[in-house]
Amino acid sequence: MERAFEAWITPLMIGGLILFMCFIIWDLARKSKAGKFGTIMLFIVLGAGMLGFVLKTVITELLERGGTL
Repeated sequence: MERAFEAWITPLMIGGLILFMCFIIWDLARKSKAGKFGTIMLFIVLGAGMLGFVLKTVITELLERGGTL
C-alpha cells in the first residue's frame, strides 16, 4: 500500500513543485520589471535546471525499459 501511494504521489508532488518554481520565476520577472526579453531569459536560464531534471527522469525510464516506449 505504501509503495503504491509513493508511486503516484511522488510525480504529482514534483510536478506541483515545478509549477510553483515557474510561478516564482514569473513573479521575479514581474517584480523586477524585466520586460518580455528579460522574462524569456529568466525562464530559459532558471528553467534549464527543471528541464534537466525532467529529461533525466525520462531518459532513466527509457533505459530501464530497454529503450522502448
